[in-house]
Amino acid sequence: MTCGSCVAKVKSKLLMLGDVENAEVKLESPQAIITMQKHIDTDVLQSAIGKAGNYTISDADSNMNHSAGSDSSEKWFQTYKPVLLIVAYITVVALIGGWSVQDMQWMEAMRIFMAAFFLTFSFFKMLDIRAFADSYSMYDIVSKQWKAYGFIYPFIELGLGILFAIGMYPVFTNVLTLIVMSISLVGVLQSVLNKRKIQCACLGAVFKLPMSTITVIEDGLMILMSGVMLFLIL
Repeated sequence: MTCGSCVAKVKSKLLMLGDVENAEVKLESPQAIITMQKHIDTDVLQSAIGKAGNYTISDADSNMNHSAGSDSSEKWFQTYKPVLLIVAYITVVALIGGWSVQDMQWMEAMRIFMAAFFLTFSFFKMLDIRAFADSYSMYDIVSKQWKAYGFIYPFIELGLGILFAIGMYPVFTNVLTLIVMSISLVGVLQSVLNKRKIQCACLGAVFKLPMSTITVIEDGLMILMSGVMLFLIL
């Protein structure tokens, strides 16, 4: 493997195998630490990653432990710590920005939250757009059919963040947010309900977050907030 895009493709193919619970793929070694419900033969793993490109996998240790349910995966909080901290920081900034001497300006707080959210999340995606696009195309309904959308999406988030930050065209901005996030939510829900073990691309390829209900809540919150803001504006 030579880049973050390679890592994302290999990890996505491994996680698509039914008995793989988690796959931590590293570029430096390179190596993959795979947690399985039951042992999967190396040739099956090779067949899976071969679909992603010219990659080869072999056992690092012939005596490694194949026991089912091995507890080598990170704790839930440790896994989602990056996104939880980011949302917490954004929430605090939004509450401070919406606070006035008289009372809390909730409309202003939501606008600041949306601006900070989109600007922050677009930043992480742009650190390695190709790796993000590869991961996003694994579950997003638009990116599956038109992969270029994965390259465009970070710029859509950036544009929305700027529009929310400067407060221009609020109706257009919230309507576009509703459309974009609703489309994103469809693919996320399909993956979660089908229990597909794939990498969430919400923070790009920087943090290795599995797709889960956290992603559903994240998209749902943005849809709810943009809907409320649009209702109050109109």
